[in-house]
Amino acid sequence: MKFLYVFLAAILFSGIYAIAQPPSFKNEFGFRSENDSYLAYGQDRYYTNGLFIYFRRATDQGRLDKKLNKIIWEAEAGQKMYNAQSGNVPDISFVDRPFAGYLYLGGNVNFLFYSENSLKVSLQAGTIGPAAKGKEAQELLHDIVGFYEINGWQWQVNNEAALNASANYKYFLFRNKTGKLDLGIESYVNIGNTFSGAGAGLMFRTGSLNQLFHSASTESTVSHNSRSKDLVDKEFFFYAKPMLHYIAYDATIEGGLFREDKGPVVFGVKPMVFSQQAGVIYSKNRWTADFSLIFKSREVKSMARPHQYGSASLNYRFN
Repeated sequence: MKFLYVFLAAILFSGIYAIAQPPSFKNEFGFRSENDSYLAYGQDRYYTNGLFIYFRRATDQGRLDKKLNKIIWEAEAGQKMYNAQSGNVPDISFVDRPFAGYLYLGGNVNFLFYSENSLKVSLQAGTIGPAAKGKEAQELLHDIVGFYEINGWQWQVNNEAALNASANYKYFLFRNKTGKLDLGIESYVNIGNTFSGAGAGLMFRTGSLNQLFHSASTESTVSHNSRSKDLVDKEFFFYAKPMLHYIAYDATIEGGLFREDKGPVVFGVKPMVFSQQAGVIYSKNRWTADFSLIFKSREVKSMARPHQYGSASLNYRFN
């Protein structure tokens, strides 16, 4: 919860500090933290923690095709951690979802069109299993915040190198006459030996909105020689994103795709999963802050229940 207080304080600070800043920046550095403790339920299960850092840079927009507003390149690094029903289980029989870590480096390129549609293509390379250092990261986190002692990682999935590609396409549907509400379709495809599947859903926004080629909701607030004018100089909006997912393979549940010995305990996946994300975004000049809650239906063919977690991110833009 300490992180959440710092995050909220940063939003207030950014709103004051951003007033004196120039309006256009071509680079962005940020981080995102995902954790089920942000919901204050006292739970520590299933997808329990994620930490990501990234750097984005916009290309010179004056050199792009007339249909293409912006291209943004991104480098990222991240780690995800998964627990059973708790991070401290007394026996392997209590493991209703495998303990697993996923550690990776990745690169993305985001194509944003004047039509407000966009295509983001990503490639990640990393590992699952003990080499992903999930046990060590969770022990460090619990030591820092004073949580309980960890037990259960001795039954985590085995090591396997990871190579995963994805494509995310956002399609703009409409914006009302006041410019305060819009709707779009979001879809994705994952192909890899860690995560494979596809999904689609709606993206609803209401508040002070920019076009989707220059919006925090499409990670496109950086610019370089922009040829278009923003609708607003500050974004502050609420959003909701219901999605249906088809899970073809998830190595954090089923173990490594190409391993015969996948780990002490693995399960099958529920092929159809529904999620709902709801959040709020503030973005002005140098800063973007985003906080959301994510709810998911059951993902594992076991006694595992549905789960939920929070996501908080803070981005800083510069030249």
